Amino acid sequence: MEVVIKILQLLLSLSILVVIHELGHFLAAKAFKTRVEKFYLFFNPWFSIFKFKYGETEYGIGWLPLGGYVKIAGMIDESMDKEQMSKPPQPWEFRSKPSWQRLIIMLGGVTMNIILAILIYIFMLVTWGEEYLPTSEVKYGIKVDSLAMEAGLRDGDKILTIDYEYVENFSKIPEKIIFDNAQTIQVERNGDIINLEIPKGFLGKLVKHKSPDFISFRVPFEVGDFANKSPAKEAGMQIDDRIIAVNDKPTEYSYEFIDELQKHKNENVKITVKRDLDTTHVNVPVTDKGIIGIKSKPINNYFELTKVNYSIFSAIPAGVVKAYMGIGNYFKSMKLLFHPEVEVSESVGGFIMIGNIFPGQWHWPSFWRLTAFLSIMLAIINVIPIPALDGGHVMFLMYEIITRRKPNDKFMEYAQITGMIIIFALLILVNGNDIIKLFRN
Repeated sequence: MEVVIKILQLLLSLSILVVIHELGHFLAAKAFKTRVEKFYLFFNPWFSIFKFKYGETEYGIGWLPLGGYVKIAGMIDESMDKEQMSKPPQPWEFRSKPSWQRLIIMLGGVTMNIILAILIYIFMLVTWGEEYLPTSEVKYGIKVDSLAMEAGLRDGDKILTIDYEYVENFSKIPEKIIFDNAQTIQVERNGDIINLEIPKGFLGKLVKHKSPDFISFRVPFEVGDFANKSPAKEAGMQIDDRIIAVNDKPTEYSYEFIDELQKHKNENVKITVKRDLDTTHVNVPVTDKGIIGIKSKPINNYFELTKVNYSIFSAIPAGVVKAYMGIGNYFKSMKLLFHPEVEVSESVGGFIMIGNIFPGQWHWPSFWRLTAFLSIMLAIINVIPIPALDGGHVMFLMYEIITRRKPNDKFMEYAQITGMIIIFALLILVNGNDIIKLFRN
């Protein structure tokens, strides 16, 4: 079921992004009285799932979900309509328009994608605000996995700064290390301040790392609620009990308690809890799944989270800043592909990789946050100067504007074919890489 939900979220997100992108080209073309013959969500080789004609434009949905397109009259594009291009230019055609108008038409798609990202961020800030765990609030220290230990981090460390720069949002620490290629981490350990030098080769391992728990925060396990037919509740455990040991083995923190239960499936265990000012013991049967039917309190019971609420007026500049930072971070992620420590094959992927970034359960804030990110990604990828992408058309238009010489139609036709071959090769490469990684895992 999780896979289905991820696929549905991916398809909905891509549909929104494609329609908005192509709408940018459509509106810019219409503004300069350029005829748009087709407006399609997804590609439609041989047949369409749905189509209708309104005015001079045919609107439809194709069956091949690899993007979408608008077919603008008098333009050499993926339709490769040689018959139209062989006829004399008409006033309503793309090729008859001044170069500056054609440039605006070609930049319409990426412009709309950036605007969409800004609007999504504004909508999210007004609707849900912004809530995060400040790094300074991680008072119980961090929990680290084996990779973090290679960097010198240890359970219980309190991260102070990265390269002597404080990171306000705790969840942004891995991002800071990766995007800024951090060299040092400053931590407090047992009351001492320690400067950890990140070892050579660590960045490549972190980029490749699959676990989201590179570092996480530690919390005690205090009972917040019981499941239906809870063995713990039936044994006498109570709300607010703080678990400190299992079979006399200390389990001060939540992850220690959960890990210890997994070792005692289908057994009775003695759980030691703090209840008010007293310490008491409860004998509880552990299920075959290694659980006892209790839920921990939410993290806002342990930490003071920072919550920022936005009005529409304060959300507008904040949304612009978020989009700007998103663009910067994506350029940094592209730069990583050329870093000697990073394996390109582990860093690029196709639809499977993109689909996997969506959560397994439908969560609207996550959906819109990821859609905004993908909108920025689509905008940046589209301005790469490869023929057949918007960036390729922009490159030739800039050449025309600077030299006042227009590339001939035959050259543009060959360039379009070359660009399409490059794009299809890249699609095969990244999606094939996804499939190879599936078999590896």
